[in-house]
Amino acid sequence: MSTLGLVVNPAAGRARGGSVGRRAHRLLERAGHDVHDVSGLTLAHATDRARQAVTAGLDALVVVGGDGMVHLGVNVVAGTSLPLGIVAVGTGNDIARALGLPRGDVDKAVAALDHALRTGARRIDAVRAGPLDGTDHEWFAGVLSCGLDAAVNARANRLTWPNGHARYLRALVPELVAFQPYGYRVRVDDATWESAGTLVAVANTPWFGGGLPIAPDAVPDDGLLDVVVAGPFTRPGAVGIFPRIYRGRHVEDPRVQVLRGRRVVVEPAPELGPTPPAAFADGERVGPLPLLVEAVPGALGVLG
Repeated sequence: MSTLGLVVNPAAGRARGGSVGRRAHRLLERAGHDVHDVSGLTLAHATDRARQAVTAGLDALVVVGGDGMVHLGVNVVAGTSLPLGIVAVGTGNDIARALGLPRGDVDKAVAALDHALRTGARRIDAVRAGPLDGTDHEWFAGVLSCGLDAAVNARANRLTWPNGHARYLRALVPELVAFQPYGYRVRVDDATWESAGTLVAVANTPWFGGGLPIAPDAVPDDGLLDVVVAGPFTRPGAVGIFPRIYRGRHVEDPRVQVLRGRRVVVEPAPELGPTPPAAFADGERVGPLPLLVEAVPGALGVLG
């Protein structure tokens, strides 16, 4: 028997998160596990409760929801030996997609968790992002974005419909109306990219925005980040490139580059264009540039 902390997002799964969370709780108990619900009224409250539960002694932390709940879990357990279980019932589930976990099916997700609790977790990379002086950081497991994509992400988070990538595409149109290429200075290990640009994404896994393969070749356990940088597209050019992102064909455009490395610094370059928007990671706001982003190999244990 394992002792599990369970964190549920009641808004997940088209506002069915509460019932889905209760079902996950029951199924895990039927499988013989001791389950403690450490959900909170807000993400911050739930994070605090999960951290308190970890110090009290758990065998794993299980999150029920979408990428926002995975982001919460990663920030509790990354850099520790405690594994993370994911019951993916959100509208995007990009991290679960990247890890080959069940999506939208609580029974299959719990069965995979139960099996992994008995056989052992797998280790993947996690990523730290924070100020350049290293005084603070936030963890993420998927993709950090800080360009037009981040502006669209911010708008999409304020929408209640539709679901998945369709919500992301709905948010794209109004952002394009006011778009001007941003000024960037991006250092990836020893390489530097300086340009007016449209999009910068630092990827540990391929997908963001509810199924858009922004970094098609990203691998979550190779110790490297795929950094996708896109030059100064015009508004019509940006309109044209986003459908290609949906198919993963944007990387074939000569104005798009993919750099790989373990340590990334992203800074605004005001002499090249307006300041980029605040960065998002796993769909959650991280903060404004400049940022230091570093891959930490094997920092996250995942069940399934």
